[in-house]
Amino acid sequence: MQDYINDIDGVRGRKIVLGVSGGIAAYKAAELVRALKHLGADVHVALTEGGARFVSALTFQALSGNRVWTDLWDGKGDAGMAHIALGRGADAILVAPATADTLARLAQGRADDLLTTLCLARDCPLLVAPAMNRQMWEHPATQRNLATLAGDGVLVLGPATGEQACGEVGPGRMLEPEELADAMLAFFTPKLLAGRKVVLTAGPTFEAIDPVRGVTNPSSGKMGYALAAACARAGSAVALVSGPVALPTPAGVRRVDVASALQMRDEVLAALPDADVFIAVAAVADYRPATTSPHKIKKTGETMTVELVANPDILAEVAARPDAPFCVGFAAESQNLDDYAEGKRQAKRLPMLVGNLLADGLGGDDNTVVIYDAEGRHPLPRAPKGFVARQIVEHLARLLPQA
Repeated sequence: MQDYINDIDGVRGRKIVLGVSGGIAAYKAAELVRALKHLGADVHVALTEGGARFVSALTFQALSGNRVWTDLWDGKGDAGMAHIALGRGADAILVAPATADTLARLAQGRADDLLTTLCLARDCPLLVAPAMNRQMWEHPATQRNLATLAGDGVLVLGPATGEQACGEVGPGRMLEPEELADAMLAFFTPKLLAGRKVVLTAGPTFEAIDPVRGVTNPSSGKMGYALAAACARAGSAVALVSGPVALPTPAGVRRVDVASALQMRDEVLAALPDADVFIAVAAVADYRPATTSPHKIKKTGETMTVELVANPDILAEVAARPDAPFCVGFAAESQNLDDYAEGKRQAKRLPMLVGNLLADGLGGDDNTVVIYDAEGRHPLPRAPKGFVARQIVEHLARLLPQA
């Protein structure tokens, strides 16, 4: 799974019942079990007769580590009631894939097999991940059923648009397992930033010398992307202004790609209106070449001198605005972290700054950071960047002025 998804505390220890109905996307459900288990969930599978035609109960049992439930009349349940035993203590039921037939029966309140009876007898949230041919998805009956389910408080995840097993292309494709796992993380994450708009920068910048060379740094963007994902899960609208990185866009995040510091500044300022929070995670180059050659500079063997000029300080500019949002800075230092990080926070008049030593986090999957604010320093233990990001968001939410 992506490093920025690795915020396992949101799902760790949760009992999730996964309902697998009879669609070709059932093969994705096997990988979904692995993804949820990776996040620490206790996964129990309710497999319909149709679902078992695509993936066997033995597969799900091996992946989940739990017995697989297939029969409403299974006598091993409490007093012979499998739907009660399976649903007891569940934190959520996720039906994936949810076929058109399954959605119709759920909307009608049917209870004619284990899965529909379980969903009707539940006292926990129900989520469905539709998967079907595009004509079935677009049919008015399916859309009526979805409206009924949404009115009943059922959360619909997807579907995506793409190539389908029938060979057609369109809406109805089930979300990928990682997308569904991330959706479950978002579902269980407290909405500490609900109603807030966050603008965030991530990754390095690239300051061109010529069309093939430039000044840059080894920032991977992982910490910034982890924070963007954590903010989105916490309920905020997130605009991510990203330098060149090899990372997919986190779910629920609007991403704008840039290369240079000047481009990043322009996009940040464009996204800033109505922003409540600005988080400057990007490793922005302090300097850029004074001139950029329009053509590749040929190697001559002679010494080459490149004149550098200062780039704008995006964070300082935003923090100095009369309508400045709540600004969070980042400081990556090679030594004297407390002195340099706290000095940067005070010089730019930031309410919060996150500091780390280069050796502890640059480019890696884990990070060790210290949060600095008006109350002092708050060290966080070394952890995956997704987990660190969630703790940063929790600290940020406590400091934010109440709306």
